[in-house]
Amino acid sequence: MQYIIIIIILLIIAIAIAKSKKKDFKIEANKLVEYLGGRSNILAYEFNQSRFVVTLGNVDIVNKEGIQKLGAKGIVEIENQLKIILGDDARQLKKYIDGLK
Repeated sequence: MQYIIIIIILLIIAIAIAKSKKKDFKIEANKLVEYLGGRSNILAYEFNQSRFVVTLGNVDIVNKEGIQKLGAKGIVEIENQLKIILGDDARQLKKYIDGLK
């Protein structure tokens, strides 16, 4: 009987930990847009596998530290374009960013 109670408690803890680590991509997409200078600063964007390529009106107002805190593995700046390496999160974020148009 004690083992069953211990197993149930461990399962509840495991479920709570899994839910707390699950990313809310809507919030992350909104933060990403904010860190990129807002919707009006984003001229065009595309996703290539694990990369998010965005063309911006003004690169100087981008919060690169904030983007890296969201989990970006790297950011490359070429003129008015940023290439943000997001990894597996890129596909999920694409769905939500498309919804923000």
